[in-house]
Amino acid sequence: MSKSQITVQDTPITVMSEMGNDYICLTDMAGAKSDEVRAADVIKNWLRNRYTIEFLGTWEQIHNPNFNVVEFDHFRMHAGLPNFVLSVSEWLEKTNAVGLIVKKGRYGGTYAHKDIAFEFGSAISVPFKLYLIEEFQRLKEEEQKALGWSAKRELAKINYHIHTDAIKEHLVPQEIDQYHRSLIYANEADVLNVALFGITAKEWRDAHPDDKGNIRDYATINQLICLSNMENLNAVFINEGMPQQERLHKLNQIAIQQMTVLENVESKHILKA
Repeated sequence: MSKSQITVQDTPITVMSEMGNDYICLTDMAGAKSDEVRAADVIKNWLRNRYTIEFLGTWEQIHNPNFNVVEFDHFRMHAGLPNFVLSVSEWLEKTNAVGLIVKKGRYGGTYAHKDIAFEFGSAISVPFKLYLIEEFQRLKEEEQKALGWSAKRELAKINYHIHTDAIKEHLVPQEIDQYHRSLIYANEADVLNVALFGITAKEWRDAHPDDKGNIRDYATINQLICLSNMENLNAVFINEGMPQQERLHKLNQIAIQQMTVLENVESKHILKA
C-alpha cells in the first residue's frame, strides 16, 4: 500500500494505492464543501441518495463477484425515503462491497475507488470534479515517469554487473588483495563516468557535498539509457583487450553520438521519457 497527495482547489486530498487499485479519500474531498467536523455528514447525505445507491450497486456488480445483491436491493428500495439513513460501515458490512474502504489512524477516513470518487466529486461541485480528475491524471503520469526512470536505473545496474565481470576476467589479477581490486573497479567505473558525464565520481561528490547517492542517481533517463549501452560496449572492448585510454576516447564519442540522437528524438516527442 502506498499513499500520495494531490491538491484540488486548495484542498489536499490523499490518494491510496492498494492491491493494484487507486482509492481517493472522500473525507478529504468532503472537506472542500464543509469543515472537517461535517465531512462525515456530507458522505452520509450522499449515501442517502437513490442515484448514489444505484451507482454503487452497479459498480460492485461489475467489479465484485462477492457483492451481496439481495442486501443491495433492500437498500435500493428504501433509498431516497425521508427516514432512510445509511453509513459507509453498514454498506460495507451488509453488501461485502469493495468500492469503499474505511481506514483508521493517521490517514484515516473513507476512501473510494477512483471511479466512485469521481462520481462523489459531483456532490462537491462540477468544477471540483473536473479538477480532481485532472490532478489525479497528472499524478498517474508522474508515477509512470518515475517508474520508467527506476526501470532504466535497474537496467543500468544489471549491465553494471556485466561490466564488472569483464573487468574481473581480464583486468584484475587473481593475486591482488580486495582493497586494490576495488580500486580497479572504481577506476573502470570512472571510465564510463568521464566518457558520459565528463567528471569522475569523486569530482562529482566534491562538487555536490550535500547530495545523497552518486552521480548516476541524478542522471536523466536518456543518460541512463546511454550508460546502459556503454557498459555493454565497454565489456566488449575489455574482452577484446583494448587499452583503457583508447576505450575512454571511443566511449566518449559514442556517448556524444547517442545523447545527441536521444535528445533530438525526445525534442520531437517521438520518445517520451
